[in-house]
Amino acid sequence: MKSLLEFIKEAEQKKIAIGHFNIATLEQLRAIFEAGRELSESQNAKIPLIIGTSEGEGGFVGFRQAAALVKSLKEEFDYPIFINGDHIRSLGKAQAIVEAGYDAIIFDASELPFEENLQKTKEAAVFIKSINPEILVEGEIGFIGSSSKLLEEIPEGAVVKPEDFTKPEEAKRFVEETKVDLLSPAVGSIHGMFKNVPEPNLDIQRIKEIKKASGVSLVLHGGSGVSNEDFLAAVGAGISIIHINTEIRLAWRRSLEKSLKDNPEEIAPYKVMPKVIAEMKKAVGEKLRIFNRL
Repeated sequence: MKSLLEFIKEAEQKKIAIGHFNIATLEQLRAIFEAGRELSESQNAKIPLIIGTSEGEGGFVGFRQAAALVKSLKEEFDYPIFINGDHIRSLGKAQAIVEAGYDAIIFDASELPFEENLQKTKEAAVFIKSINPEILVEGEIGFIGSSSKLLEEIPEGAVVKPEDFTKPEEAKRFVEETKVDLLSPAVGSIHGMFKNVPEPNLDIQRIKEIKKASGVSLVLHGGSGVSNEDFLAAVGAGISIIHINTEIRLAWRRSLEKSLKDNPEEIAPYKVMPKVIAEMKKAVGEKLRIFNRL
């Protein structure tokens, strides 16, 4: 099977994007995998998936346990599914993730000023690669919030003004000095979803400029709530991986509440969860079709 980096480069050439979906439960993993596998069967081509666990999600599931679950799916079904440590902020957590067997890791120091972010990411990349030279390391420039939830307002300190978005020259220097394999720039998206206001638009021209200047594959974080038109334009401009989390959590919460309401006497989880899995699978499938231009 091809490596994750090979799949990313292939997506880049085809002007499509790999879907990255976070999990904190087995039901979420099952929904994501089934959505990808069913779409792959309909297209007669295996569509790669990236599973993400943040520090909180990985702490809940267990980093080694999450990696083992993903590996088991990859081996049993010969399917291109990979796992990524999402927004890791300490070397201790980074070491645990690398040693657990993850395929990639995002070291996130984006809340810090640019120079501090660069230095900390550089140190982290050297440390991570010293444990496993094959793991992909991603850096992030520009703080876009830190929680996948429904928002009442823009997170404090988040980059939302075009003049504050990641600059191409910053991206170029950041990649050259940190030697990261992937880069996540601030181009208009926000972690989480707004409750009552439209999501901000992506700066497509800025994505093009950053892609040209940095020379590495780009990742879009905060994909939940972004319009289909912006997704397609962003992928065409150079985005190769798109992160979705809040929309899956929302589908989980709403469908779980409905399933429990519809079955007030049921206490067997495996009898309550199928409808929950179905709703999450639907949400994932819709995104995969967009990312793969299907």
